[in-house]
Amino acid sequence: MFENQKVQRASVWVLVLLAAFLAGKTLSEFSGLRYVGTNPGQSLISVSGKGEVVAVPDIATFSFSVEKESLLVADAQSEVAKRTNDILAFLKKNGIAEKDIQTQGYNIYPRYEYAPKTGDEASVYLPEGKRYLAAYVVSQSVSVKVRTLSDAGKFLSGIGELGATNISGLSFDFDKRDELVKEARDKAITEARAEAAKLAKSLGVRLVRLVSYGDGGGYPVYYAKADISTAYGRGGGAASVPEIPVGEDKIISQVSLTYEIK
Repeated sequence: MFENQKVQRASVWVLVLLAAFLAGKTLSEFSGLRYVGTNPGQSLISVSGKGEVVAVPDIATFSFSVEKESLLVADAQSEVAKRTNDILAFLKKNGIAEKDIQTQGYNIYPRYEYAPKTGDEASVYLPEGKRYLAAYVVSQSVSVKVRTLSDAGKFLSGIGELGATNISGLSFDFDKRDELVKEARDKAITEARAEAAKLAKSLGVRLVRLVSYGDGGGYPVYYAKADISTAYGRGGGAASVPEIPVGEDKIISQVSLTYEIK
């Protein structure tokens, strides 16, 4: 029995020492947690760069619509089809490719009006009167891409004479815009890298590695547009061919770079 008591006391001391060791280890681990998330061993710098490309647009786009009203849908459709086909034939004859002409929409809807009051007040137009079908409206809208910009004014005037009821959205762009955006982005990256090297030298540190990259994309600062309000005449007047100034378009790309430094 005496031997058993000695073994029991030895076991208790071993457990006490083990508990003390684990407690000390736990406190040591907790004391190190104040650095979690702060990443004290990493220092960063961020720089930005800007790249610009200026060029003259080489394509223009515009849209037009043809609209007709009739109590018979078939009659309105027939007239819209005739006018639209005449316009398309004119465009193709003057060098617009089939691939550069696209129908954007074709709509048919009824237009209602309210009947006037009968009797002495027959001429009074009352919104609360009985509604009746005035006509069916048929419209077709088409977008056109022009690759010979000097002909843009001729197209706007010509389709007006052939019955286009609405012409809008003349704007200019680049056929190979992606290439120009890439060129502007490359310039922005080059500028940002040079700025990072310059800043690191001034700070007396060394660039270790690129940590992150941000791209603001390429976007136009000045987007050339033409005033087409006088593209074609109305009221029997002779149509005039407008001058369409193209101007220059500036594409800007902005990037940001973050480096780890030592």
